[in-house]
Amino acid sequence: MAPDEICASRREDYSMREWFQRFYLDKEKDMIVDLYLEGGEMSYVLKTPNHGTGNLITNLARLCDLPVSLDAQGLKIIEGTVPCYVDGYNRTIYIFRLGNTKVANIFPDGTVEMKASVPAISKTLMSQTKDYRLDIKKTIVKTFILQDCKFRTDLHTHMNANLRPDILIALGIAHQIRYPLYYIKKLNLRCTAAQQQALEQRRKMTAAKFSDSALTGKYLIRKIDDNTFINFAELILGNPEDAAYNIARIRASLAVMKDGQAVFTNLEKVYLYRYVFTKGAPSAEQAELTGIDRIPDADIAGYVRQMLEDRKNPAYRNNSIFQDKLLWIARSSRAQGVRYLEISDTTLVKNPQAADLLEEIHQVMPAIEQETGVVIRLLAAIRRIALTIVRENAAAGDYFRENLQVLAAVAEDPYVAGADIIGEEINDIRELAPVIREIVRIAAADPGFVVRIHAGENDSLRDNVANSIACVRDALEEGQPMPRMRIGHGLYTANLKTKKGRDLICALNESGAVLEFQITSNVCLNNLNSLEQHPLRQYLAGGVRCVQGTDGGALYGTDSIDEQLSLEKLLNLSNQELYRMRQCEEAVLRDSLAGFRGKQEVWDKKIAAWAGQSDARHMSGGQASEEDMHTPGQERRAETGRGISEKSREAVLPGAIAAYYREKIDALRFESNVSFIDKSKLVAQKVLADRIEEMPQEGLPVVVVGGSFNNDRRTTVVRDYGRHLIDELLKASDPGKVYFVVGHRLRGYERYLVEQNREQYQGKFRVYAMIPTMITRAEERKLRRSGVSVRISIEPSAMGLYKSIAYEVFKRRRSVLLALDGNSAGANMIQEAKNAKYPCRRYVSTQSRILRTKAESLEGYVTVFSKETEVLPKILEDLRD
Repeated sequence: MAPDEICASRREDYSMREWFQRFYLDKEKDMIVDLYLEGGEMSYVLKTPNHGTGNLITNLARLCDLPVSLDAQGLKIIEGTVPCYVDGYNRTIYIFRLGNTKVANIFPDGTVEMKASVPAISKTLMSQTKDYRLDIKKTIVKTFILQDCKFRTDLHTHMNANLRPDILIALGIAHQIRYPLYYIKKLNLRCTAAQQQALEQRRKMTAAKFSDSALTGKYLIRKIDDNTFINFAELILGNPEDAAYNIARIRASLAVMKDGQAVFTNLEKVYLYRYVFTKGAPSAEQAELTGIDRIPDADIAGYVRQMLEDRKNPAYRNNSIFQDKLLWIARSSRAQGVRYLEISDTTLVKNPQAADLLEEIHQVMPAIEQETGVVIRLLAAIRRIALTIVRENAAAGDYFRENLQVLAAVAEDPYVAGADIIGEEINDIRELAPVIREIVRIAAADPGFVVRIHAGENDSLRDNVANSIACVRDALEEGQPMPRMRIGHGLYTANLKTKKGRDLICALNESGAVLEFQITSNVCLNNLNSLEQHPLRQYLAGGVRCVQGTDGGALYGTDSIDEQLSLEKLLNLSNQELYRMRQCEEAVLRDSLAGFRGKQEVWDKKIAAWAGQSDARHMSGGQASEEDMHTPGQERRAETGRGISEKSREAVLPGAIAAYYREKIDALRFESNVSFIDKSKLVAQKVLADRIEEMPQEGLPVVVVGGSFNNDRRTTVVRDYGRHLIDELLKASDPGKVYFVVGHRLRGYERYLVEQNREQYQGKFRVYAMIPTMITRAEERKLRRSGVSVRISIEPSAMGLYKSIAYEVFKRRRSVLLALDGNSAGANMIQEAKNAKYPCRRYVSTQSRILRTKAESLEGYVTVFSKETEVLPKILEDLRD
């Protein structure tokens, strides 16, 4: 029998055995190993209940040459025995192996010593394909790192992505946060009869508050459900029978999708689930926290106990959720051997939130550093795209202007290490040259100020890394030195073996820029499908300064140790190469700590002088109200005398730091002659209003990726096979039952489709083009001449249109995807189609290397072809169904 065949004869209910212990092969608790001990004989059951396709466990079984069976619920499992040994000290040890790799030592007292694990990258790749191709050494990885090479910083991470789901769940319980009814419904959580009744009553009261709302239908329902809450502690502790079920579903919602790679759409969704905890508000109805011992997860129960114990500590007695978040980030980092983090946070460029945030940081950070030895600094993060809700350039310009105003005010704070440009890389970085110029101007006052730019994350904009360096260099005033610059990702650039690539390496070395690598997030977010071409070793060979980050590892089931093991094992980095990266991070760390000390001395004097000039009338006259000065965290600070450094804390009252920054932000009206508005663009909603048309519910949409989803450097060559395929599709299809969806550029095969429809079929087929919020005059004219109907996306950039097509097509109706040419946006379209809510048949041409590589990573879920004859009968059959 083949290893991946299901052995039906072994179907049994393993719950009847004598359960002994449980451990996990991964950081996300997806790969569960339950141990059973009877009469000295140990057996195991390995299961992956969070992975619905079964690919993860099937591929693992095939790799380890193990049979797959079914449990009583029909889920795939791997069963086996764990041999018992006696070591040289006459101790009894059970050794659990997979594929001849020692994974764990298990002792009779229940202690489990992990020796190997499955990295998040390998788990992701195993989950999304039926033909997993990495070998066992890159799948089950020994968890040992040479001490001299061990990384001790995380220089690329994000505030609300750091904490593992179990810690967030514990925070929700300890702080008794409000948990919305919307997520209870969305995650299909279970409530007791009493909880359901209480929620129904609260929902009626909430609905009455929105009785005059302009919202209707599902939007009104969502609004009401979002504002109907249950105490999260009550949800978990008040329903112990369903706690294990609920925790598993909540845990899964706090990380990127399980069965394969995600795209930014999924990432944005995960952040919304996380915000309930990371930005949560306490429930109006607080209760005594009892029944912690009944929490079915020992880790979560332990975290809750520690959080309650922390309240006996004057330093943490009245911690806000944000302050507890910082504390647990530091504790988690210490457990991974990380002693310094720079965390990106968009709150630091928001008014008035930035002022309050810095007050809380100053209150709690000294105690955190004293306890953990971990140093946390922040990068004020500006989104490269002003979120999807910003639809007009005027609004975007105001957005950047406000961000820069707040940044200019808070940049002097010692806890602010620099600035960061973040977000999905779907625009040319040169579009943000005015923003970068102002950041560099702000950086001139602080020689240690970090300018970090996310660039080179996907293959659509391969010049963004080089252009980022050029934008910073061009922004320098006469005599101004290059600021401390870092590039987040740096994965895709010009070929480093070409002259252009060699010039880039020279530019990186001359600028002193540091490249930050996070391969787990690259894989999980569909930006890296093949590890063979990763450029890290080439950069190191060229003398470029490189470090590791996690990109907010908890989102991706990784951490600093797991990430370093992945670099070593999956990219085959030598100890010498790892040590070179370690030396680089040590230099960054020395510079950063020295910069902090210098800023601290200057800031102490400034805040003390400001506080001395502010009398009680001034403090209550708009800068800091009596209520502001008596928040729980500020009361705690008054009690403990913590906050800023020793020399100035006596001079500063509670609330003064927030008041100082509010005053400074309000006084610093950002003045600049720089325009943040691209006046050459038109608002698509206005200029194409007469062409906007809903997609029909009836009929089958065929999404054609064939020219619009390229970067500007790639020109689609229209080949005969593609023309013949489109000709035959038009010839054999019924215009009343089939319609087409394309990108707005109407290039390559998409243009051919539109022209054939207009010239040969008199426009009988409906063709819908997805349009970004802003377009050029030339694009407007082209769309009008084409005769296509349009759908207006909420995305301002063409490279983000795949999200809107996924929303309107893949998540709403049965469809066909025909991918003929494209870059990363096309690869994202393929992944979105694979993740579709409704059935989608996916056909991918081998003519595009990027699309072919993407398709190969989805073996079993995509039909790859090189000639139209290979797929035409199948597509026509799809259209007839």
